[in-house]
Amino acid sequence: MAEWSGFRPCACIAVDAEAYGGKNDRRQSQTQHDLPRILDGAARGAGLDRAQWQIQRKGDEQIAVRPLDGTEPRLVDDYIRHLVAELREYNAQRVPTARMRLRAVVHQGLVELADNGFAGTAVVATARLLTARPLYDALAAHPDADLALLLSDDVFRSTVAGGHTTLSTDDFTRVTAQAKEYEATAWLWVPAPAAASREPGAAQRGKHAAPVPGEPAADRPEPAAAGATGISNEYRSDNINVTNIAGPVDARGAVFGFGSAGG
Repeated sequence: MAEWSGFRPCACIAVDAEAYGGKNDRRQSQTQHDLPRILDGAARGAGLDRAQWQIQRKGDEQIAVRPLDGTEPRLVDDYIRHLVAELREYNAQRVPTARMRLRAVVHQGLVELADNGFAGTAVVATARLLTARPLYDALAAHPDADLALLLSDDVFRSTVAGGHTTLSTDDFTRVTAQAKEYEATAWLWVPAPAAASREPGAAQRGKHAAPVPGEPAADRPEPAAAGATGISNEYRSDNINVTNIAGPVDARGAVFGFGSAGG
Protein backbone atom coordinates (compact mmCIF):
# COMPACT_ATOMS: atom_id res chain seq x y z
CA MET A 1 0.00 0.00 0.00
CA ALA A 2 1.44 3.34 -1.08
CA GLU A 3 2.23 5.70 1.80
CA TRP A 4 3.11 9.39 1.65
CA SER A 5 3.29 12.40 3.91
CA GLY A 6 1.73 15.81 3.35
CA PHE A 7 -0.55 16.65 0.46
CA ARG A 8 0.11 14.88 -2.82
CA PRO A 9 -1.64 14.97 -6.23
CA CYS A 10 -3.90 11.92 -6.34
CA ALA A 11 -6.64 10.26 -8.29
CA CYS A 12 -9.79 9.72 -6.24
CA ILE A 13 -12.09 6.82 -7.13
CA ALA A 14 -15.41 6.31 -5.36
CA VAL A 15 -18.22 3.80 -5.78
CA ASP A 16 -21.54 3.32 -4.02
CA ALA A 17 -24.12 0.55 -4.41
CA GLU A 18 -27.67 1.44 -5.32
CA ALA A 19 -30.56 0.87 -2.87
CA TYR A 20 -28.35 -0.65 -0.18
CA GLY A 21 -30.41 0.74 2.69
CA GLY A 22 -33.56 -0.94 1.43
CA LYS A 23 -32.03 -4.42 1.46
CA ASN A 24 -32.47 -6.88 4.30
CA ASP A 25 -29.60 -8.00 6.52
CA ARG A 26 -28.53 -10.88 4.31
CA ARG A 27 -28.57 -8.79 1.15
CA GLN A 28 -26.49 -6.09 2.84
CA SER A 29 -24.00 -8.70 4.04
CA GLN A 30 -23.82 -10.12 0.52
CA THR A 31 -23.12 -6.67 -0.95
CA GLN A 32 -20.34 -5.99 1.53
CA HIS A 33 -18.89 -9.43 0.85
CA ASP A 34 -18.98 -9.19 -2.94
CA LEU A 35 -18.23 -5.51 -3.65
CA PRO A 36 -14.48 -5.65 -2.81
CA ARG A 37 -14.07 -8.79 -4.93
CA ILE A 38 -15.76 -7.17 -7.91
CA LEU A 39 -13.56 -4.08 -7.58
CA ASP A 40 -10.42 -6.20 -7.20
CA GLY A 41 -11.33 -8.25 -10.27
CA ALA A 42 -11.84 -5.11 -12.35
CA ALA A 43 -8.47 -3.74 -11.26
CA ARG A 44 -6.70 -6.98 -12.14
CA GLY A 45 -8.33 -6.99 -15.54
CA ALA A 46 -7.10 -3.45 -16.15
CA GLY A 47 -3.57 -4.26 -14.98
CA LEU A 48 -3.91 -2.10 -11.86
CA ASP A 49 -3.00 -3.09 -8.31
CA ARG A 50 -5.59 -2.05 -5.76
CA ALA A 51 -3.28 -3.29 -3.03
CA GLN A 52 -1.31 -0.09 -3.67
CA TRP A 53 -4.36 2.14 -3.20
CA GLN A 54 -5.43 3.75 0.03
CA ILE A 55 -9.03 2.66 0.54
CA GLN A 56 -11.64 3.98 2.94
CA ARG A 57 -14.49 1.47 3.29
CA LYS A 58 -18.02 2.26 4.40
CA GLY A 59 -20.46 -0.60 3.99
CA ASP A 60 -21.68 -0.38 0.42
CA GLU A 61 -19.32 2.49 -0.41
CA GLN A 62 -15.60 2.88 -1.02
CA ILE A 63 -13.40 5.88 -1.64
CA ALA A 64 -9.90 5.05 -2.85
CA VAL A 65 -6.99 7.40 -3.51
CA ARG A 66 -3.73 6.76 -5.32
CA PRO A 67 -0.91 9.11 -6.31
CA LEU A 68 -1.05 10.33 -9.89
CA ASP A 69 1.36 8.21 -11.90
CA GLY A 70 0.38 8.66 -15.54
CA THR A 71 -1.98 5.66 -15.69
CA GLU A 72 -5.11 7.77 -15.11
CA PRO A 73 -6.43 7.12 -18.66
CA ARG A 74 -6.32 3.40 -17.88
CA LEU A 75 -8.22 4.07 -14.67
CA VAL A 76 -10.96 5.98 -16.49
CA ASP A 77 -11.10 3.61 -19.45
CA ASP A 78 -9.91 0.06 -18.75
CA TYR A 79 -10.83 -0.08 -15.08
CA ILE A 80 -14.37 1.17 -15.62
CA ARG A 81 -14.91 -1.13 -18.60
CA HIS A 82 -13.72 -4.14 -16.58
CA LEU A 83 -15.88 -3.04 -13.67
CA VAL A 84 -18.91 -3.00 -15.96
CA ALA A 85 -17.98 -6.49 -17.20
CA GLU A 86 -17.59 -7.79 -13.64
CA LEU A 87 -20.98 -6.39 -12.65
CA ARG A 88 -22.61 -7.79 -15.79
CA GLU A 89 -21.32 -11.28 -15.07
CA TYR A 90 -22.26 -11.01 -11.39
CA ASN A 91 -25.79 -9.77 -12.05
CA ALA A 92 -26.49 -12.27 -14.83
CA GLN A 93 -26.43 -15.05 -12.23
CA ARG A 94 -28.77 -13.36 -9.76
CA VAL A 95 -32.42 -12.56 -9.34
CA PRO A 96 -33.32 -8.88 -9.84
CA THR A 97 -33.49 -8.13 -6.11
CA ALA A 98 -29.92 -9.38 -5.68
CA ARG A 99 -28.40 -7.27 -8.47
CA MET A 100 -25.58 -4.88 -7.67
CA ARG A 101 -25.66 -1.54 -9.49
CA LEU A 102 -23.02 1.09 -8.82
CA ARG A 103 -22.60 4.82 -8.99
CA ALA A 104 -18.96 5.62 -9.69
CA VAL A 105 -16.86 8.80 -9.64
CA VAL A 106 -13.31 9.68 -10.66
CA HIS A 107 -11.77 12.99 -9.56
CA GLN A 108 -8.26 14.25 -8.88
CA GLY A 109 -6.54 16.73 -6.60
CA LEU A 110 -4.36 17.11 -3.51
CA VAL A 111 -4.87 14.51 -0.78
CA GLU A 112 -3.24 13.92 2.59
CA LEU A 113 -3.34 10.66 4.54
CA ALA A 114 -4.76 11.92 7.82
CA ASP A 115 -5.16 10.18 11.16
CA ASN A 116 -8.84 9.46 10.58
CA GLY A 117 -8.98 8.98 6.82
CA PHE A 118 -8.22 11.39 3.97
CA ALA A 119 -7.89 15.16 4.13
CA GLY A 120 -8.32 17.60 1.26
CA THR A 121 -11.02 19.30 -0.74
CA ALA A 122 -10.49 16.78 -3.56
CA VAL A 123 -11.82 13.98 -1.35
CA VAL A 124 -14.76 16.14 -0.26
CA ALA A 125 -15.55 16.92 -3.90
CA THR A 126 -15.39 13.22 -4.76
CA ALA A 127 -17.91 12.43 -2.03
CA ARG A 128 -20.20 15.22 -3.23
CA LEU A 129 -20.03 13.99 -6.83
CA LEU A 130 -20.97 10.51 -5.65
CA THR A 131 -24.22 11.84 -4.18
CA ALA A 132 -25.05 14.18 -7.09
CA ARG A 133 -28.55 13.82 -8.52
CA PRO A 134 -27.43 13.09 -12.14
CA LEU A 135 -26.01 9.73 -11.05
CA TYR A 136 -29.23 8.67 -9.33
CA ASP A 137 -31.30 9.88 -12.26
CA ALA A 138 -29.09 8.01 -14.74
CA LEU A 139 -29.59 4.65 -13.02
CA ALA A 140 -33.31 5.29 -12.73
CA ALA A 141 -33.54 6.15 -16.44
CA HIS A 142 -31.50 3.10 -17.48
CA PRO A 143 -32.80 0.17 -15.40
CA ASP A 144 -30.79 -2.35 -17.42
CA ALA A 145 -27.48 -0.54 -16.80
CA ASP A 146 -25.17 -1.86 -14.10
CA LEU A 147 -23.16 1.32 -13.60
CA ALA A 148 -23.27 5.08 -14.06
CA LEU A 149 -20.00 7.04 -14.09
CA LEU A 150 -19.36 10.68 -13.31
CA LEU A 151 -16.01 12.29 -14.16
CA SER A 152 -14.98 15.62 -12.74
CA ASP A 153 -14.28 18.28 -15.34
CA ASP A 154 -10.52 18.07 -14.66
CA VAL A 155 -10.41 14.32 -15.19
CA PHE A 156 -12.63 14.46 -18.27
CA ARG A 157 -10.49 17.11 -19.97
CA SER A 158 -7.15 15.49 -19.11
CA THR A 159 -8.14 11.97 -20.20
CA VAL A 160 -11.17 11.70 -22.50
CA ALA A 161 -11.09 15.13 -24.17
CA GLY A 162 -7.31 14.84 -24.37
CA GLY A 163 -7.66 11.76 -26.56
CA HIS A 164 -5.92 9.43 -24.12
CA THR A 165 -8.72 6.85 -23.89
CA THR A 166 -10.83 4.77 -26.25
CA LEU A 167 -13.83 6.72 -25.01
CA SER A 168 -15.25 9.55 -27.08
CA THR A 169 -16.42 12.91 -25.79
CA ASP A 170 -19.73 12.01 -27.46
CA ASP A 171 -20.13 9.16 -24.96
CA PHE A 172 -20.52 11.71 -22.16
CA THR A 173 -23.18 14.19 -21.21
CA ARG A 174 -22.26 17.44 -19.52
CA VAL A 175 -24.15 17.90 -16.25
CA THR A 176 -24.10 20.17 -13.23
CA ALA A 177 -23.39 18.29 -10.01
CA GLN A 178 -24.83 19.86 -6.88
CA ALA A 179 -24.61 18.47 -3.36
CA LYS A 180 -24.65 20.52 -0.16
CA GLU A 181 -22.24 23.41 -0.69
CA TYR A 182 -20.64 21.83 -3.75
CA GLU A 183 -21.51 22.74 -7.35
CA ALA A 184 -19.41 21.96 -10.42
CA THR A 185 -19.49 20.79 -14.01
CA ALA A 186 -19.12 17.04 -14.42
CA TRP A 187 -19.43 14.49 -17.22
CA LEU A 188 -21.83 11.55 -17.15
CA TRP A 189 -21.49 8.21 -18.93
CA VAL A 190 -23.83 5.23 -18.65
CA PRO A 191 -22.22 2.19 -20.34
CA ALA A 192 -24.81 0.44 -22.49
CA PRO A 193 -25.86 -3.01 -21.25
CA ALA A 194 -24.67 -5.92 -23.36
CA ALA A 195 -27.13 -7.26 -25.91
CA ALA A 196 -28.60 -10.61 -24.92
CA SER A 197 -27.23 -12.13 -28.12
CA ARG A 198 -23.70 -11.33 -27.01
CA GLU A 199 -23.96 -13.19 -23.74
CA PRO A 200 -21.63 -16.21 -23.39
CA GLY A 201 -23.22 -19.29 -24.92
CA ALA A 202 -25.99 -17.41 -26.74
CA ALA A 203 -25.09 -19.09 -30.01
CA GLN A 204 -25.41 -22.54 -28.37
CA ARG A 205 -28.88 -22.15 -26.84
CA GLY A 206 -30.73 -24.02 -29.59
CA LYS A 207 -33.05 -22.99 -32.37
CA HIS A 208 -34.88 -20.39 -30.26
CA ALA A 209 -31.76 -18.36 -29.47
CA ALA A 210 -31.86 -14.66 -30.33
CA PRO A 211 -30.18 -13.84 -33.68
CA VAL A 212 -26.73 -12.33 -33.56
CA PRO A 213 -26.55 -8.79 -35.00
CA GLY A 214 -25.04 -8.88 -38.48
CA GLU A 215 -25.75 -12.58 -38.93
CA PRO A 216 -27.05 -13.41 -42.46
CA ALA A 217 -30.83 -13.79 -42.41
CA ALA A 218 -30.63 -17.22 -44.05
CA ASP A 219 -28.44 -18.49 -41.22
CA ARG A 220 -30.58 -17.18 -38.38
CA PRO A 221 -32.58 -19.69 -36.30
CA GLU A 222 -36.29 -19.81 -37.06
CA PRO A 223 -38.52 -18.15 -34.47
CA ALA A 224 -40.91 -20.23 -32.39
CA ALA A 225 -44.39 -20.65 -33.82
CA ALA A 226 -47.12 -18.40 -32.49
CA GLY A 227 -48.45 -19.74 -29.21
CA ALA A 228 -45.59 -22.19 -28.79
CA THR A 229 -44.05 -22.47 -25.35
CA GLY A 230 -40.50 -22.65 -26.66
CA ILE A 231 -39.96 -25.89 -24.69
CA SER A 232 -38.83 -29.00 -26.53
CA ASN A 233 -38.20 -32.54 -25.35
CA GLU A 234 -35.86 -33.13 -28.26
CA TYR A 235 -32.48 -34.42 -27.11
CA ARG A 236 -29.70 -32.08 -28.23
CA SER A 237 -26.22 -33.20 -27.22
CA ASP A 238 -24.74 -29.85 -28.22
CA ASN A 239 -26.98 -28.15 -25.65
CA ILE A 240 -25.72 -30.13 -22.68
CA ASN A 241 -23.45 -28.22 -20.29
CA VAL A 242 -21.76 -30.04 -17.43
CA THR A 243 -20.14 -28.16 -14.57
CA ASN A 244 -18.00 -30.01 -12.06
CA ILE A 245 -17.59 -28.17 -8.78
CA ALA A 246 -15.23 -29.17 -6.00
CA GLY A 247 -15.49 -27.48 -2.64
CA PRO A 248 -17.90 -24.91 -1.26
CA VAL A 249 -19.52 -22.39 -3.62
CA ASP A 250 -20.91 -18.98 -2.62
CA ALA A 251 -24.10 -18.83 -4.70
CA ARG A 252 -26.19 -16.47 -2.63
CA GLY A 253 -28.77 -14.85 -4.89
CA ALA A 254 -27.99 -17.22 -7.78
CA VAL A 255 -30.59 -19.04 -9.86
CA PHE A 256 -29.98 -22.62 -11.02
CA GLY A 257 -31.88 -24.92 -13.37
CA PHE A 258 -31.56 -28.69 -13.37
CA GLY A 259 -32.59 -31.26 -15.96
CA SER A 260 -31.94 -34.79 -17.11
CA ALA A 261 -29.74 -35.41 -20.14
CA GLY A 262 -31.77 -38.49 -20.88
CA GLY A 263 -35.07 -36.61 -21.04
